[in-house]
Amino acid sequence: MPLDDHRLRYLHETIRHGSVRGAADSLGVNASVVSRQIAQLERELGMMLLERLGRGVRATEAGELLSRRYRQWTADREDTIAELREIQDLHRGHVSVILGEGFISDLMSGSLRRYWERYPRLTMSLEFGGSIDIVHAVANDLCHIGLAYNAKPDPRVRIWRAMRHPVEVIVKPDHPLVRLRGRITLADVAAHPVALLYANSGVRQRVTIAEAAENIELTPRLTATSISILRHFVMANMGVTLLPAFSVAPDILDGSLVALPIENALLQSTEAQIVTRIGRRLPEAASQLLRFLTAQMVAFSERPEGPTLP
Repeated sequence: MPLDDHRLRYLHETIRHGSVRGAADSLGVNASVVSRQIAQLERELGMMLLERLGRGVRATEAGELLSRRYRQWTADREDTIAELREIQDLHRGHVSVILGEGFISDLMSGSLRRYWERYPRLTMSLEFGGSIDIVHAVANDLCHIGLAYNAKPDPRVRIWRAMRHPVEVIVKPDHPLVRLRGRITLADVAAHPVALLYANSGVRQRVTIAEAAENIELTPRLTATSISILRHFVMANMGVTLLPAFSVAPDILDGSLVALPIENALLQSTEAQIVTRIGRRLPEAASQLLRFLTAQMVAFSERPEGPTLP
């Protein structure tokens, strides 16, 4: 039976967003168009593909199968196009990247600018996610490249580069913890107001494990989805936060903030990682971006001090 690519895309986006409205907004079309196309696909196949809920939709078994196959077919087409483009000069292409917020200042500090100076006609999309979201997006071909912090191993994902970046306590230069001269424990941190990232982040997951190992509970005064919020919390002298130093590198370099190591093996062994899906042939644009990221980002530099930030 024939399967229309446009209708499959509407179905896939609806399942991905959990609603017809969300899919329509993502695709830039009217919600009625999405509804009609999915209804037509259901009539052609003679089966339900979506269950209509009170405030959204859920895929049936058949709908989930088609959505999964659509992702695979789309990835196969991209791989074929990537091979064709490798025959030609690299004049155009698009790269999709999913990353933790902590990588943004590092990425924007120079490596991305230099990438576009060399390949000015290439385009890119960036989206944020926790370590679980990043692995899921890369493993399911929703993004070409993922920049994750301490993501759990997944057999579908290849780690291209991993560099150790401990979780440290981020404070103002005049904070009392600075006077401990590097011998800081989780118990010391617990004595001060603390702000932490949300539970889905790689940082928070590792902090939670470290708390359990030391039988110490950090009760965050503030929990946030944004590193920027944590940064402002510390800058306003409201307390401390726990992050890898590269996520606030510009503030550390200009002396606004200080990163202090914590005496905990679990927090000392965390890594920044670049991941791609095993078996996927990346477009040349994505391959070139990988080379730029591994060579020029502070988070992935072989040099301890990292590249100089402007």
